[in-house]
Amino acid sequence: MSKKVKIGIVGLGAIGNVHVNAFQALGPDVEIAALSDIDPAKTNALAARFPKAAHFSDYRDLVKSDVDGVVVAVGNVLHKEVAIAALQAKKAALLEKPMAMKSREAEAIQNASRKSGAVLQVGMVRRQMPAARIVKEYVDKNYFGSIYHIRAVLIRRRGIPGLGGWFTTKSASGGGPMIDLGVHFFDQVMWMSGLWKPTHVSARTYAKFGPRMGDYRYVGMWAGPAKLDGKFDVEDYSTGFVRFGKTATMSFEIAWAANVEDQSYVELLGDKAGTRITEGKTVTLFTEHENRPADISPQFDSNANLFECQARAFVAAIRGEQPPAATGPEGVTVMKLIDSIYASSERGCEIKFGDLGPEGR
Repeated sequence: MSKKVKIGIVGLGAIGNVHVNAFQALGPDVEIAALSDIDPAKTNALAARFPKAAHFSDYRDLVKSDVDGVVVAVGNVLHKEVAIAALQAKKAALLEKPMAMKSREAEAIQNASRKSGAVLQVGMVRRQMPAARIVKEYVDKNYFGSIYHIRAVLIRRRGIPGLGGWFTTKSASGGGPMIDLGVHFFDQVMWMSGLWKPTHVSARTYAKFGPRMGDYRYVGMWAGPAKLDGKFDVEDYSTGFVRFGKTATMSFEIAWAANVEDQSYVELLGDKAGTRITEGKTVTLFTEHENRPADISPQFDSNANLFECQARAFVAAIRGEQPPAATGPEGVTVMKLIDSIYASSERGCEIKFGDLGPEGR
């Protein structure tokens, strides 16, 4: 590999451009060498910024080109196809979340990485939050003691993205807020806590706002405007309970829309300390000191561009300097948890983790 790491980006929509900016910010040792999108207007729009980059309308041509790593930033339904093509071409892959539409697809991607030996990093960018990283440091030093319960909450009052578009069409997205947002929160808390072995899941999903497409009232819409002739066949609210054997539990609420105020946080409860991480707020460790309850607020640099941090980690993994920031096996576990949540809701009962039936979800 040349000293300069060459990156190719497949998919130049909103998230693809976030990755473009992140890798460009890493400096002269990283080059955006190839760009691919089925819409030539999207590659042409970046021509002035990257005059030396090759342009491809077919991602298959990009993965055959002279790049060291491929960023997979296409729609969910194409994650498996594009990621496996890159890995089979022995290119490192940074795969946007969710890893795939279903866990069996995620397993196929991980198998491709294992067989080719190519680096696979899953785009779990919330691991790069400074608050999350400082909490994980304390967990790893056993400051929390035994972590016995986790809460993961993300509720938007009105936050359905691209109503009627691919986000809300199950055949294109794989699901609603659970696969869109829950994937981030579940990965983050399992990574921080070290609890990677769910055993049982009891969950329920609801669709109360999205199906009334013409009557859905909102202030703003990410990935909009609404397409009222489109589909909404996913959930807009999910809640449930996860057991990690007899060791720990997790409760969660993940919603695009609900009649409550916006909420976003994760909590870890340990027998020595606990904490809540909320974006934009300081971290407090609720603990004890000399037999009295005490609060500790660790000081750290909270300013970080999470996507730049993720890109830097991917480049380091390509160079063999560190493992991927979020691995394929971890991504498979997250996808199995999401599949189990959907399966529990469909069956109306608690299920064993990964018990998805012969056909999968």
